[in-house]
Amino acid sequence: MYFILSVFLLLGLAYGILMFRYGQGWKRLPSFKPLRPVSGNTKVTVIIPARDEEDNLPPLLAALKAQTYPAHLFEVIVIDDFSSDNTPHIVKDFPVANIKLLQLSQHLSAEQRLNSYKKKAIEMAVEQATGDIIMTTDADCEMGPEWITTMVQFYETYQPKFIAAPVSFHRETNFFKVLQSLDFMTMQGITGALAALKEGTMCNGANLAYERKVFYEVGGFKGIDNIASGDDMLLMFKIYKAYPDGVLYLKSEDAIVQTLPVDTFRAFMNQRIRWSSKADKYDDKRLTWVLALVYFWNLAFLAALIAACFSRFWQTWIGWMFVYKVLVEFYFLIPVARFFKKGDLLTKFIPGQLFHIPYIVVAGWLGKFGSYQWKGRKVK
Repeated sequence: MYFILSVFLLLGLAYGILMFRYGQGWKRLPSFKPLRPVSGNTKVTVIIPARDEEDNLPPLLAALKAQTYPAHLFEVIVIDDFSSDNTPHIVKDFPVANIKLLQLSQHLSAEQRLNSYKKKAIEMAVEQATGDIIMTTDADCEMGPEWITTMVQFYETYQPKFIAAPVSFHRETNFFKVLQSLDFMTMQGITGALAALKEGTMCNGANLAYERKVFYEVGGFKGIDNIASGDDMLLMFKIYKAYPDGVLYLKSEDAIVQTLPVDTFRAFMNQRIRWSSKADKYDDKRLTWVLALVYFWNLAFLAALIAACFSRFWQTWIGWMFVYKVLVEFYFLIPVARFFKKGDLLTKFIPGQLFHIPYIVVAGWLGKFGSYQWKGRKVK
C-alpha cells in the first residue's frame, strides 16, 4: 500500500512542478502591443470549413464583415462539406463581395470516402486562396473587429511562419458548459505557457494563421491526411520541424476567437476523444510525455478516490491531495482566467473536479482504443 502511495505522491509532485512551470510561462508571455499600423501590403485569406452550420454562420459572417482590416486586402472562403441544411445558401446570399463559397460536392462524390474531409476542404481552399497568409477558424466561432488587423500586425512585426492564437468558449448557459469552458481555458493557458517556455507547441484550428507558401513547402497535409483530425496541430508540427523558431503564439485580447461549448455529454465526449486521439501522433514528444503525466496523475487520483470509499487510510490522503491539486491548478489558472475575463467561472472549479478527473481518464483511453462521431461520421 505504501508503495502505491509513493507512486501517487511522486505523480502529484511532478504534476505540481508542471503546473508551477506553466504558471511561470504564462506570466512570462508578453501581451502583444502593436507599435505601428498595418503596411497595407499583406493579403489574407480566411478559410472556414462548414458542415450543417446554418445557425452558426450568420453571426460569424457578420463578425468578418465588421473587421477593421481593409476589405480589399482579405477574402473569406467558406467550404461546404456536404451540408444537408441551408449552409451553402447562407454564404451565397450574404451581401459581401469578398466572401466566397466552395463546395466539396462539386469536386467529390457523396459516396467517396476520405480519412479527413476537413483537411481536404482546407486544401481545396488554399489552392483557391490569393492571400499571403492563411487564417483558419470554425463555423461556430465569432471574433472582434480587430482580429485580422491584430494577426497581420503580429505577422509583420515578427515574420513567423505559423501563428497560434487564443480561443475561448462563450455563452456558458449552464453548469455543464461552464465546466467545458474551464477545461478549455486550461488548455489555452498551457498553449501560451509552452510558447513562452519553448518547451513545446500547441494550437487550435479555430484561431491560427500560416504563410500560404509554407503550407506547400512542408507538403500541406501529405503524410497526416490518414488522420481524421489534426488539421491544426499536426500541420503546425510539420512547420515547426522546418522552422523551429518560426512558430509563435499571439497573446492579445483583440485576437481572441470565441466558440461554443457543445450541448450534450455525448457530443462532449466525442469532441474530447477526437482531440486525445492525436496524442501519439505528435512529432514533439515533449508534449506526449506531458500528456502521459497528466493522464496517469488523473488515473491515480481516480483510483485513490475509489479506494477512499472503502479505506480510512486513503480517505485521509485523498483529502490532502485534493487540496494540493486545487491549489497548484489555481496558481496556474487565475492569471489565465483574468486574460480571458472569466474569473467568475472559477467558483465552479472545485465541484467541477468530480467531472473533470473521470472524463480525462475515459477520454484518454477511448482516444487511443475507441472510436467517435464527428460531423455525423464515425471515425476509428
